[in-house]
Amino acid sequence: MTKKPRHPEQDEVAAAILEQWGDHAVNKAQAQTAANKWIAAFNNHDLETILSHYAESVELTSLLVTKVLGDPAGTVRGKHALRAYFAKALAAAPDLQFELLDVFAGVNSVAVYLRSNVRGLQLEVMELDTDGRIVRVLVHHRDP
Repeated sequence: MTKKPRHPEQDEVAAAILEQWGDHAVNKAQAQTAANKWIAAFNNHDLETILSHYAESVELTSLLVTKVLGDPAGTVRGKHALRAYFAKALAAAPDLQFELLDVFAGVNSVAVYLRSNVRGLQLEVMELDTDGRIVRVLVHHRDP
C-alpha cells in the first residue's frame, strides 16, 4: 500500500499533540491547548488544518452525519470520507463558530465540551492513536 503524501501541517500538528499529550495520559492543560487549536481550525473553516488533527483511519459517529449525509448509521469512516463530510457540513453552515466550554483529559483521549452557534451544546469524545491524531470520535448533541 502506497502512503499518501501528508499535508505539511500534519506533521507539525501531530508533533505538537504528542508533545502536549505524551504517550498515554493527557492532562488538563495539554487537552486545553490541543482543543483550542482544534476549535480555531473549525472557526477559521480551514479544512486542511481541521483534517490535520485526524488519522487516516478515523471513524466519526454523530447524529449530524445522519442529517448532512442522509446515512442512518451516522458514521463516517476514513479521512477521505471525513473530508467530504466536513466540506459539505461547513458549506451548509458558513457562519459556524465553536466556543470551547471545557475539556476533559483521559488516557489516549480527550473530551471537548463546546457550544456551536448552529447546533448548540455538544460533547466530542476523541480517542487518539499512537501518533497523537484523532482516530475515533463520538459526538453527542444536547438537542439533536
